[in-house]
Amino acid sequence: MKHTLSQLALFGGAPAFAEPLHVGRPNIGDRARLLERINHILDERWLTNAGPYVQEFEERIARMIGVKHCVAMCNATVALEIAIRALGMTGEVVVPSMTFVATAHALQWQQITPVFCDIDPDTLTLAPRRIEELLTPRTTGIIGVHLWGRACDTDAIQSLARRHNLRVLYDAAHAFASTHKGKMVGNFGDAEVFSFHATKFFNTLEGGAVVTNDDELAAKLRLMKNFGFAGYDNVVYVGTNGKMSEVSAAMGLTGLESLDEFIAVNCAHYQQYNAELAGVRGVRVLPYDAGERANYQYVVLDIDAAETGVTRDQLLEMLWAENVRARRYFFPGVHRMEPYRSLYPMTHRRLPVTENMVARVLVLPTGTAVSGDDIRAICQLLRLVTEQHTEFARTWNERQRAPALFSVPV
Repeated sequence: MKHTLSQLALFGGAPAFAEPLHVGRPNIGDRARLLERINHILDERWLTNAGPYVQEFEERIARMIGVKHCVAMCNATVALEIAIRALGMTGEVVVPSMTFVATAHALQWQQITPVFCDIDPDTLTLAPRRIEELLTPRTTGIIGVHLWGRACDTDAIQSLARRHNLRVLYDAAHAFASTHKGKMVGNFGDAEVFSFHATKFFNTLEGGAVVTNDDELAAKLRLMKNFGFAGYDNVVYVGTNGKMSEVSAAMGLTGLESLDEFIAVNCAHYQQYNAELAGVRGVRVLPYDAGERANYQYVVLDIDAAETGVTRDQLLEMLWAENVRARRYFFPGVHRMEPYRSLYPMTHRRLPVTENMVARVLVLPTGTAVSGDDIRAICQLLRLVTEQHTEFARTWNERQRAPALFSVPV
């Protein structure tokens, strides 16, 4: 624990952590069970092409979510691209800018224009009343993002989509194993896409999936992820290679066996962060809905610089110096990344809530690689800086003028 500003690594002290603490360090599960499955894959020599582990994985996910179809893919970005094409989206599609860049890239890659829409200041997901303002004759769909596991206003979006004959796809990368209105995420819109990337609390090393209750759409997705093959030597549709490997599915099946444990750890960490940061001026932990099941994958802080006396970015730099790899999800907003900032340079004018939030949000480490003592130390650092914000600002300014005087030990 550090009790004075002079102890901060930013100002010349030793880092609080010898090794970096990351947001999203992979959960592994039962290593012996995973290796047992991998050895079986090697013995059978069935490494890909819808092997038994992929089939079992799809069945387990569909049953867990309560949907008719799960189509496993090599990653969530390809899953988004294939789902967008399978849904017939063209022209313009409304998306939030408060998301990972892949959501927009999946459209732009297919020469579809992502039309960036502002978010609701309370939910931080797509603001339905803002969506309607952006619709044109070229609009064919909406992609909502269940940000940090908190679901979109699915009822309002679905009502709007029906009125305007639009397809609805959800990027549910953050919301696996979560519920919305008492239903598992995966049951909304025409389809939803999950990410099982290594940084997600549940991973398949690398992977993703599209889930849907639409039989025709599911059949099209299966064709498109395998070059359009319908049996040997019979290509009936344009497609690509989006298949999940057997090893990825084995990792997924192993992770499912530890899913409750992963969620319990995340929940305990979330509760501890809440308790440790209670009363810290200007620092708010974004809440989860107590009436829903959540995966507690992300611990997200809303930093009000007017109250803390320090900015989000100053806190970020302080934490990084201490080997706490906190993140600014999703800075600076996709609309300010290329190619979008060049293609649509005035977009920021219609995104005031997004512009505000990308300067306030700070995501902290959690998961099985983080301990309670780690969390206590992180929160102590945040409390120290905010309680002594005037002195911190003065020393910060001195450091800006003479950085050599405040070198961080290696």
